[in-house]
Amino acid sequence: MKKLLPSLFICMFFALAALAQDRTITGTVTSSEDKLPIPGVSIKIQGATGGTSTSADGRFSIKASPDAKIIVFSSIGFATQSIPIGSSNVINAVLSSDAKALDEVVVTALGQVRRKNTLSYAAQQVKGEELTQTRSSNAASALSGKVSGLQIIQGNAIGGSTNVVIRGNKSLTGNNQALFVVDGVPVDNSNNNSTNQRTGRGGYDYGNAAADINPDDIESVNVLKGAAASALYGSRGANGVIMITTKSRKSKGMGITINSGLTVGTIDKSTFPEYQTEYGAGYSSGYESGDGFLLIDVQGNGVKEKVVPTSEDASYGAKFDPNLLVYQWDAFDPYSPNYKKKTPWVAAANNPSTFYETAISNNNNIIFDGASDKGTIKLGYTRSDDRGTLPNSKIIKNILNFGSTYQITDRLTASALANYSKVEGLGRYGSGYSGLNVNQNFRQWYQTNVDMMAQKDAYFRNKQKCFMELG
Repeated sequence: MKKLLPSLFICMFFALAALAQDRTITGTVTSSEDKLPIPGVSIKIQGATGGTSTSADGRFSIKASPDAKIIVFSSIGFATQSIPIGSSNVINAVLSSDAKALDEVVVTALGQVRRKNTLSYAAQQVKGEELTQTRSSNAASALSGKVSGLQIIQGNAIGGSTNVVIRGNKSLTGNNQALFVVDGVPVDNSNNNSTNQRTGRGGYDYGNAAADINPDDIESVNVLKGAAASALYGSRGANGVIMITTKSRKSKGMGITINSGLTVGTIDKSTFPEYQTEYGAGYSSGYESGDGFLLIDVQGNGVKEKVVPTSEDASYGAKFDPNLLVYQWDAFDPYSPNYKKKTPWVAAANNPSTFYETAISNNNNIIFDGASDKGTIKLGYTRSDDRGTLPNSKIIKNILNFGSTYQITDRLTASALANYSKVEGLGRYGSGYSGLNVNQNFRQWYQTNVDMMAQKDAYFRNKQKCFMELG
């Protein structure tokens, strides 16, 4: 115990000595413009944890260790300043305005330009370059994941509609779509799908207006959230507004801009339905043969032989047996090499996952623009070719944009904007519970003994569909 006490006194001595070496630095922080004190300035010792901030009169006090070298001052709207500590215990800082932070502006209702830090409502900006990093012909879908509180819902159909909802649905039965405004011109992005489609029945999704806005022509997008932000647009802006400002030449002269992109896609087979390969066409009924097949005199010789019940829409029939020969659907196609021939009763080598093709989207855009002391002019053309995963499906868009401004007087500027789009579709994907939707057919009514590639070959042999019902 006697040896322990001296050791404790020695440790306490060195600890007190170390604390005695820390010093307190005080000072005042003022603005370089008006020389007035700045409250709330964050102050930290570089490399140390913790910190302090200035009081209402711009004063501060902070402890610094003996090895402290730099003291850092930072505040919103001012340029961060780092000052060497040196030997003095008094450091006064003078902060200058950060022009970049103060000049950050957003385009608000009716095209007004406001500083972001003066707005009383939420607004978020996305630069045009961010929308084209991943090539897309749909400006609305390109916003996905780039704005907080913005929900983008898009189907898999080529040329299909894109639902844009800001901060959740406002109505259970009404329209929840955000209003798009392009260079001050409102664009209605309402979904025009039929009542049948909205309740899960059949139809085609022909898209909505926002899909025809060319991402390559966008300079910036400002998302105004809530009724307060969009009050000047009345009831149309109650769900928020997507403000789009298109590109225009900033310097004198003429220019040409060319953009081109190619996107390739395939279905994800890991998410595709898995089909059982033990049983083929039919139901649990034994049919005429008693073991899952029809009995029909196929050859016309008075002998009835086993025929697959091709009219059935499911695969709960006879168990597959490679040693069993039966007449299948291609035995009744006069153009088939298996016409009136029996083939082994086995599961198809090519299931519906082989039906889909590689999707290719090609987007090309050219913009001519010019500017002078008095005005600007712009003419753009976009061609978009989207070929889907379903065979013989494609959407071709031709979009023409024109914009011009002219300064009549110092306080009066005239502007004109025109957009023309032509959309041609072939083989659009059907939706809902109907024969229009091939995906629904494959998930519900497919016979596992039917080979997709054999059916494809049968169609292209004579470009005719073959319908048959045997019974």
